[in-house]
Amino acid sequence: MLSGSALEKEFQRVRAVTLQLCEPLETEDFDLQAIPETSPVKWHLAHTTWFFETFVLKPFLTDYRAWNPAFEQLFNSYYNGVGEPFARARRGLLSRPLVSEVYQYRQAVDQHILALLHYCDSSTSDVEIQQRIELGLHHEMQHQELMLTDLKYCFYVNPLKPVYRAEKPAESELASGESGRDAPGWQSFAGGLIVVGAVAEQFCFDNETPSHRQFLEPFALAESLVTNGEYRKFVEDGGYQRAELWLADGWDTVCRQRWQAPLYWRLNEGSWLEYRLDGEHPLAEQRPVSHLSYYEADAFARWSEARLPTEAEWELAASGYPVEGNFLDAGNFRPQMARAGEQGMKQLFGDVWEWTGSSYLPYPGYVASRDTLGEYNGKFMSNQMVLRGGSCASARAHIRSTYRNFFYPGDRWQFSGLRLCRSV
Repeated sequence: MLSGSALEKEFQRVRAVTLQLCEPLETEDFDLQAIPETSPVKWHLAHTTWFFETFVLKPFLTDYRAWNPAFEQLFNSYYNGVGEPFARARRGLLSRPLVSEVYQYRQAVDQHILALLHYCDSSTSDVEIQQRIELGLHHEMQHQELMLTDLKYCFYVNPLKPVYRAEKPAESELASGESGRDAPGWQSFAGGLIVVGAVAEQFCFDNETPSHRQFLEPFALAESLVTNGEYRKFVEDGGYQRAELWLADGWDTVCRQRWQAPLYWRLNEGSWLEYRLDGEHPLAEQRPVSHLSYYEADAFARWSEARLPTEAEWELAASGYPVEGNFLDAGNFRPQMARAGEQGMKQLFGDVWEWTGSSYLPYPGYVASRDTLGEYNGKFMSNQMVLRGGSCASARAHIRSTYRNFFYPGDRWQFSGLRLCRSV
């Protein structure tokens, strides 16, 4: 657990990153909400502040008064234990409070948090304060990623295809139609009895615990992520027209939503284009494919005569590697090519979240906290699938090999891709 001056510095750093992500935006951009699954940037700014006010300032400052009592409902996400949240699908209707008021709200709460941290000591209550602030920082890092993915979708539905930020100078890339890389290598794992989950010596979410034993059969994992070029072959082989490749719910979704390719792909005069946060560009074949639903990832794996790894298989493969990769900190905001000459497992962390074949369920022995914060993860353990590894929009400090992300199988506005697995 972070404490003392280290926690104070981390609080200031994380809160500043959120504001930096807003710098390229105009005022009109802050209230966009294209679909119910996304939230406006202004709402993210206010909600992350509401979290600190609700779970730190109100319980631990006896003379604290809410900055604006109306915010207690407007910026509550799903915590029924502290009141009735404002409907998620209607967040884009909140033209008031003004963006400037939300910035003032953040500043006021920040001042209170920093003052509280300054006087924290090693007492039991102060340790709980520090733990909640650290949880709030990881909560904010989650919303930094959501700000980018939500904004990307909102910009995408605009025919003008707005640019969030111009492309950073980067390595050259192969556009659609050029030769792709060689077939990826595979790394074999003996399996056996392994330990899965986090040991809570450093920060982790409750859904990563308790650590427990699990038996794995031998398997092989692709050393590389599936690329745009490899996925394009699936599309051009009629992958979206072949019912036998899809789970029943997936095929129903393909037909109902009329999917023909990954989200953000567009066929233009025989060539594929891809919308990114730096605008629309020719499809970069060497970069990892992203914005796939679980259904699409599963269908591609079946087409490839492979499968998706379980989360335990993925965690075993990743446990021996440092958490390094293309994260939000690099400022690329899109998946990058694997580094030339890199040996072993590539891009396990960053670039794209990797779908697994595992349902999001509690680990053996898991018990959600009985307080209001117990609503953070536990109540979502139904009808969702686990993703691992982080993405180009994830903060580096937020990711670890035991981290369990989760989304519904039809969701694809996140930076989500896949790595193939085979049973041996």
